[in-house]
Amino acid sequence: MVSENKRLRAGVVGAGVFGGFHASKYAAHERADLVGIYEPDIEKARALAHKHGAKAYDNLARLIADCDAITVASPAVHHFEAAAAALANSRHVLVEKPIASSVEEARELIQLAATHGRVLQVGHQERFVFNAMGLFAVPDRPKRIVASRMGPPSERCLDVSVTLDLMVHDLDLAIALAGGAVTSVEGEVDKGRFGTPDIARAKLVFDNGCVAELEASRVHHERDRKMRVEYEAGVLEIDFVAKTFENSTPYALNADFADTPVARDSLGANVNAFIASVLDGEPVAVPGIAGLRALDAARAIDGARVYGS
Repeated sequence: MVSENKRLRAGVVGAGVFGGFHASKYAAHERADLVGIYEPDIEKARALAHKHGAKAYDNLARLIADCDAITVASPAVHHFEAAAAALANSRHVLVEKPIASSVEEARELIQLAATHGRVLQVGHQERFVFNAMGLFAVPDRPKRIVASRMGPPSERCLDVSVTLDLMVHDLDLAIALAGGAVTSVEGEVDKGRFGTPDIARAKLVFDNGCVAELEASRVHHERDRKMRVEYEAGVLEIDFVAKTFENSTPYALNADFADTPVARDSLGANVNAFIASVLDGEPVAVPGIAGLRALDAARAIDGARVYGS
């Protein structure tokens, strides 16, 4: 039952770029109150909290105690610790991608959410863009998916591989579009600049015959993110950067999807969906199992052959 009087007391773990994004969404939401920010660097927490009239926390347990739900937007290697603590204390959790660092951790988070009856949602924002296009409503499954997600060097997310940083988006989308179970994963990765791969290529085969061929790099000369989805009835070519597509299929997709609020602000759409799930019982937009499936494939790729070895 929907009650407009319900409000969500929300906290954010992490005062970096994405922590700032999530904090601003909660602070502006008509049905949420941003309680506070937890960040080991208390000065960063204070700066972000002050911006939104919230409280800075130097203790994660205290933030969890004061909230109904938290967003985990800390570095990926710390996702499990914060999410598990919140779920174990019967708090709802929106965790940025990847859901965790290991498959075992992801499974534990899913189990904790089920045990305590709490929402566990993963920050795979690109799904909201596909929803705006109408792509998930297509009645047929693709036979082939080809995607490339390239970006220039950055200091962000170097604690994880490019598969968990960039490719995980396309892994999630490909798995959702294919609609079948992954039967095999082949991959190649480079050695990377700082001990984790910067370039990865992968091939996924699904039990319904669909094949996905993916490539990601975070040492590319420019930002370039595209996907080609091949159906028996035609081909869809998507440019995520330009937010455009070319469609030779008979499916009635929304060519003006870039103008929809959901596509313009997919992170905001993710936060809105999370709040609706917690307060109104709406279906979880990106459940923990989706994060697990993408993570499982990414870890298989990370364990594949290294270039030049």
